[in-house]
This record gives sequence, structure tokens and C-alpha cells, in this order.
Amino acid sequence: MWFASALIGLREGLEAALVVSILVAFLVKTERRHALRWVWLGVSVAVLLSVGVGAILTYSTAQLSFEQQELLGGSLSIVAVGFVTAMIFWMRKASRTIAAELRGKLDEALDVGPVAVLVLSFFAVGREGLETAVFFYSTVQTAQGEGGTTEPLIGFSAGILVAIVLAYLIYRGAVRFDLGKFFTITGVLLVFVAAGVLGYGLHDLQEAAFLPGLNTLAFDASAVLPESSWYGALLKGIFNYSQQTTVLQAVAWVAYVAIVLPLFLRPKKKVAAPVAAAIKE
Repeated sequence: MWFASALIGLREGLEAALVVSILVAFLVKTERRHALRWVWLGVSVAVLLSVGVGAILTYSTAQLSFEQQELLGGSLSIVAVGFVTAMIFWMRKASRTIAAELRGKLDEALDVGPVAVLVLSFFAVGREGLETAVFFYSTVQTAQGEGGTTEPLIGFSAGILVAIVLAYLIYRGAVRFDLGKFFTITGVLLVFVAAGVLGYGLHDLQEAAFLPGLNTLAFDASAVLPESSWYGALLKGIFNYSQQTTVLQAVAWVAYVAIVLPLFLRPKKKVAAPVAAAIKE
């Protein structure tokens, strides 16, 4: 479970951190450092809101019945899949123009006033933060079913920390690597992670008696690939593997990967400009 959480934390954290780097670099380059405090204030509010939403979602459901918890958890898992899917396609498309668009919006916000700068930075970071909060909740729900909730927290924290360090090193020019390839590789991994979350979310809805087919299994691999084994636990942590998978889970997993992965890997019309170079402009 920690790997999937770390991957989401790294991907979302790096996107948010790169956005902040672009905003900060633009203000520094244009000698408008006085506006930096409004950028950091907007970022801080977005982070606090995201943490608050994650905490509320994670720890406010204890009073719900089992069916209600499964219904909420399953629904939010599907919402999280939608967020992750939109995220990987958005970055695939926006990586070519994100720096220019952010600089243009920030330039307009500076003309309006400090509040506009604050709002811009808040929304620029808040989207990734809220997506991470919802995904964190769905991951914690999965971990609770296995007897603990520490692995998702450790994974998310580690991923976000690495993302912040990487973004800072890129900003300072200390590290250069192909961000296009990075986002492609992590995007492919996230397709499989999201497929597993989708399957688990549908299973939650089946346990809540919202969807039928809880006892209609596509396969039972508990004898040959038990979740208690190290390799079963590895598959569980990365892809939300379930040793007893219902037909609905299996069909949803295969359909999601078969549709989303080819769309994500289809050739781009134009080569994306390196984000690191855009930050330095």
C-alpha cells in the first residue's frame, strides 16, 4: 500500500511543486519579489485545506455503520480514480504550455492586486491537494481492511517530500532530467494503480449491498497467490490485488486498463518542452 501512496504523493507533489517553482521564478525574474508572500500564503492555505479535508474524510466516518462506510469509501474511491485519470491526461497535455499559461495568469493577477495573486496560487496548488486528500482517504479505507493505516501516511509523506526536494533542485539547476519521460512512466504506473482502486471501490459498493455480485467470483487465487505472502502483499500494495476477485472487479480492471492505457500512450502531436527549461525562463 505504501508504494501506491508514495507514487501518488510523488506525482501530485511534484506537479504542485513545479507550479510553485514557475510562479516564484517568474516573480524573481521580473523583479516583483514583493508578491512572493502572497504566493506563499495562497500555497499555505491550499495545503492546510487539503490536509483538513483528508483528516475529515479519514477520521469522521467512525460513527457510520459498516454499510455506510463501505458506500462512502467505495464512492470516494471511484471519485479518486476519476481525479487520477484526469491528472495524468492533464499533465500529458498541459506540459507543453503550463509555464506560459501560469506566467500569463500571474501577470494578470499582479495587475489586479495581492488578493488575485493569492487566489491564483491557492487554486494552482489546491487542485492537486484535494485530489491527494480524496485518494488518501480511499487508500486508508483499503489499509483499514488489512488492519492498519500507517502505510498510506508514510507513503504519501515520503512521496511528497521527495517531490519537494526534486522541484527545489530543478529550480536551482542542480538536477536535470527528462520530466516528460518521468511523467510518462509514472502515468503508466498510475493507470494500473487506478485500475486497482477502481476494483476495490466497486468491491466496497458490493459489500455495502449497493451493487450486486459480491459472491460471484471471477477467480479465487488464495491457494496459489495469497495476500499473506510477500509477493501477494507486494501486488496488493501496488495494484490493490485481491485474492478473491469478483466478476465486476475483474471486468472493471481489464476494461479500465484496456481503454485508458492506449489513450495515454498514444503518440503526441508535438514534442513537449522540458518543464525545467520553462522554470528557468
